[in-house]
Amino acid sequence: MTINLIFKIAAVGILVSVLGQVLKHSGRDEQAFLVSLAGLILVLLWVVPYIEELFETIERLFSMG
Repeated sequence: MTINLIFKIAAVGILVSVLGQVLKHSGRDEQAFLVSLAGLILVLLWVVPYIEELFETIERLFSMG
């Protein structure tokens, strides 16, 4: 995992937070929810391959013994 991924996740978090607050204050709670959901899905798409790699590594570790 690179530091770039952490910066990307932080940037998405900041952007989603700002957009969510702006939308909530303008009375658009549904759109704020959708922005949060889209941010979560985007970050999950970035992180899932690393989680898969972690599980494969753990599986190989325990199958050696």
